[in-house]
Amino acid sequence: MSTKDFIEKDFYKVLGVPKDATEAEIKKAYRKLAREFHPDANKGNAKAEERFKEISEANDVLGDPKKRKEYDEARALFGNGGFRPGPGAGGGSFNFDLGDLFGGGAQGQGAGGGFGGGIGDVFGGLFNRGGTTTGTRTQPRRGQDIDTEVTLSFTEAVDGATVPLRMTSQAPCKACSGTGDKNGTPRVCPTCVGTGQVARGSGGGFSLTDPCPDCKGRGLIAEHACLVCNGSGRAKSSRTMQVRIPAGVSDSQRIRLRGKGAPGERGGPAGDLYVTVHVDAHPVFGRKDDNLTVTVPVTFAEAALGGEVRVPTLGGPPVTLKLPPGTPNGRTMRARGKGAVRKDGTRGDLLVTVEVTVPKDVSGKARDALEAYREATAGEDPRAELFQAAKGA
Repeated sequence: MSTKDFIEKDFYKVLGVPKDATEAEIKKAYRKLAREFHPDANKGNAKAEERFKEISEANDVLGDPKKRKEYDEARALFGNGGFRPGPGAGGGSFNFDLGDLFGGGAQGQGAGGGFGGGIGDVFGGLFNRGGTTTGTRTQPRRGQDIDTEVTLSFTEAVDGATVPLRMTSQAPCKACSGTGDKNGTPRVCPTCVGTGQVARGSGGGFSLTDPCPDCKGRGLIAEHACLVCNGSGRAKSSRTMQVRIPAGVSDSQRIRLRGKGAPGERGGPAGDLYVTVHVDAHPVFGRKDDNLTVTVPVTFAEAALGGEVRVPTLGGPPVTLKLPPGTPNGRTMRARGKGAVRKDGTRGDLLVTVEVTVPKDVSGKARDALEAYREATAGEDPRAELFQAAKGA
């Protein structure tokens, strides 16, 4: 997103929420609009597709507390017409009236005036994410995020588990202590004077900043490049850490662990660790949201006459369920509190589906009893209603 869009677009208006809206209100508004204008629901509608893009863009900013804070600060400082595209300017260039921002006495002041480092410093903190500069001091840089995967057993996913994860990421080079110089004495980059960034003119009397091409944004250049990291100050580092996977995690779920990613640079915070969880199937139990499922076979006599049925549970003692007389095949009963762990610590239910079994071979007294039952019910036709309904349809 360009700086121009970041300032000029009213994302609150796009989502139809007030400026003091809570995170929950923003999420609710976004979901409602996203369903209404989603391309799948408006095939061939270019206006709906454009509207969906605007909604997604607004949610990307307002749905992230950090981005929202920067957006609100930028709007408060440069909104209401204080920032205007210059005639013929493109690519995010602007005409900017210093008098509008700082008052009539601001115009004509040089670097030694009331602005300190100049107009570049005003925008540095707002629009340069991921490593900013102030004056000639290179600021801390956040570490990279790491993606990894882990496979859990069905029981581990339901109850939670602590698993070892071996990760490889970029970290300060141990050979040169992160300086990039094998002697540990890098020099300040002459191109950016140690800031790690260089100005780029964009027209309209306003300039943007890019990472310095010579020092790659580090602000330092190795006179004698380290043979391990080739002067970058960063090298691959492997480590094993114990990670707690919360109870109730589902297959393919992606978990974010803040601050468990790659270490930052120059004292910056570490990145985040994203773990994609895969769950092995269980030979007996299944999963449906926060509920577990199991299929229990019963005899014809149990289904017809009713009775008590013992049902296994995951990791606990069996439970006994009452089977009502005349229970049909496929009926599902519920054992409360015997399912997966929810986010609030409570458990879902165990959904028990009845499967009436039919013996392959019947002999002796059992066969005689079934023959007697067939004779006793000879006048009944369980398919009569089926044929009647088919005839009347």
